[in-house]
Order: sequence, then structure tokens, then C-alpha cells
Amino acid sequence: MKRYLITGASRGIGRAIAEKLAGEDTVLLLHGRDTVALAQTWKAVEPCCARVILLAHDLAKHSGVSDLIAEVGNEPIHLLVNNAGVAVVKPFTEITAIEWEQTVGVNITAPFLLTQRFAPRMPPGSSIVNILSVAAKRGFSNWSAYCMSKFALEGFSQSIREELRDRKIRVINIYPAATDTEIWESIQGKWPRQKMISPKDVASAVAYALSRPADVALENITLSSLAGNL
Repeated sequence: MKRYLITGASRGIGRAIAEKLAGEDTVLLLHGRDTVALAQTWKAVEPCCARVILLAHDLAKHSGVSDLIAEVGNEPIHLLVNNAGVAVVKPFTEITAIEWEQTVGVNITAPFLLTQRFAPRMPPGSSIVNILSVAAKRGFSNWSAYCMSKFALEGFSQSIREELRDRKIRVINIYPAATDTEIWESIQGKWPRQKMISPKDVASAVAYALSRPADVALENITLSSLAGNL
């Protein structure tokens, strides 16, 4: 029985990954802050897998991360998907200290703490998947906090990849271009969502990388829309 932990699984990319990876030999540990949306994910995947465990915690708080870790328990996991994220989109002069700290907490500190906790107990052949962004490779106007967090997670990922290589644990980074999720509903401006890739496209890339033989690491996948990036 394999245990997969996916953060930010209540909607969007996280839900699509959960749906893609659900299987009869799989226990899905699904994190989300929105309990109603998380229950909808449970409804979609529960018939397809051995068991679903819902983890409703706020990863912006150290206590939320600690509570999640405690609830997952000591049994090893075979896959950690660091997907949960927040986006503050505004000129850097207008970003508040609270918004900055929340971005750091969810997008950097939580993946660090979860990886630090679970990686030492992962058996050979396990994987860590980080859902990054094209914003981990270049900066975008008004996206300074988000880009900062993705650049930081990129550096962390590259480093731990080398530390975990001898233990046969793969670190897979996914770099989606703009993806059509609910996050755009909370960001001011008109965004051409019809040009964006879908969460299912990202989930398919994750599944493909994980399906490679255990001694093959498809370490970096960039996904773009042929219609053009934003």
C-alpha cells in the first residue's frame, strides 16, 4: 500500500493530481484549508483508492504544519507533493508584512518543514514533487512576492535533490505556465484564462514523471500553452 501526501488538494492542480494518482493500492493524504472544497475532492477520489485521509490545516502557521505532520503520523510516505501556494499580486511597494510572511510561510517554509520531516523516512523509489512555476525562472511585474517564493523553492529543490540522490529518492520539479484555476478569481485584472493550460495538464505531467522506472529521474518539466504565455 502506497501513501501519497498532496498539499493544496482541495481544488485546482492539487485536486487534479489527486484524481490522477488515485488507485486501489493507494492511500491519499489530502491537505487543504477549505474543508468544503476538500470534501469535494474526497468525493471525487474516494471510490478509486484504498483510503482517503483529509488534513485541514493552515500552512501559513507553524502550528498548522506541526498539526499536519502529527496527523500524518510516523508511517512512511512514498510521495510528497508540495503544491499548496498563495499568490499576492500587487506592486512591491504595496505588499504588507503580513502578506509577505504568509507567502513565505505557505510557499517556502511549509515545503521545507514537510520535506525535512518526511524525506528521511521515505523508502528508496519514493518521490518528492514540487509544483513550482515559470515564475521560478524569471520575474514578472507585480508578482515579486510570488516569484521570490518560487525562486527560493527552486534553490531548495536543487540542493535536496543532490542530498537525496544516493538514497534513490527522486525530486521532481514542475514548472507550469499560467494555469486555469480558481486563483485568478481573487487576482485583480482581466486574465485570458482560455489561453491557459489546465490543471489536468499539470497532473498528467506529474503522473508521467512518476511512472518512469525507479532508476530514471525526469527531474524538470516545463509546461506552456501553444496559444502563448501571459
